[in-house]
Amino acid sequence: MERVRIVAAQAATLAALVVAWDLTLRLGWADPLFVPAPIAVAGALGATAAEAWPRLGDTLLKAAAAYVIAVGLGVTAGLALGGGRSLYRVAMPYMVALYGIPKILVLPWIALVLGLGAGTAVATGALFAVFPVLLMVAAGVRDVDPTLVTVAVSMGATRRQVAAKVLLPAVLPSVLAGMRVAVVFALLGVLLAEMFAGVRGMGYLMQRQAVAFKAAELFAATAMVSALSIAVVLFLDHLNQRLGRWR
Repeated sequence: MERVRIVAAQAATLAALVVAWDLTLRLGWADPLFVPAPIAVAGALGATAAEAWPRLGDTLLKAAAAYVIAVGLGVTAGLALGGGRSLYRVAMPYMVALYGIPKILVLPWIALVLGLGAGTAVATGALFAVFPVLLMVAAGVRDVDPTLVTVAVSMGATRRQVAAKVLLPAVLPSVLAGMRVAVVFALLGVLLAEMFAGVRGMGYLMQRQAVAFKAAELFAATAMVSALSIAVVLFLDHLNQRLGRWR
């Protein structure tokens, strides 16, 4: 029953936002050239979907590749960084500094090295997504009870075995939290590369719609990307809850 009330409240909130959006336009508080009416966006969904779906699939493939690379590198580097006291003290300030640099500044250099293709989009997405995973995993490792590591080492476990059998299960919540954040950053990096580096995909389509002042089509394309991104994040959140109960 509580679940039904939550869903009903969420649906009512969404409906209220759509009504407020429509009233804003009817009262002349926004220019329809830049902010189309909800009915116009709904009408543009059909026309936009025909061109958007293939491009969205292409963007998702690149985002998935970037995501896998980022998670693999982030978890591995995070375990190594958090597990070594000296390495953590030396390298952590550099990781934080790199994380603070606006990644879009690196996009022209990636395009210069890899060219205007899928490789640039994948590399940009991976660069955007790797640091949240790395930093969260490293912080999670630092919070692990050192007694667990001491016992494993005293029983003859190697560094790799300690990482796989002790650290990784203990930092699973941190890994999953980083994965939830990384999926959004990976998609964002790919879309930016498609928009600003001329890489074909959903970002390229949205940039073209913006230049042509096709506001309704742009809103429809944005809604498609947003809905897909939200669905992936909710799936990862559900996975996190299932694994949390297992722990």
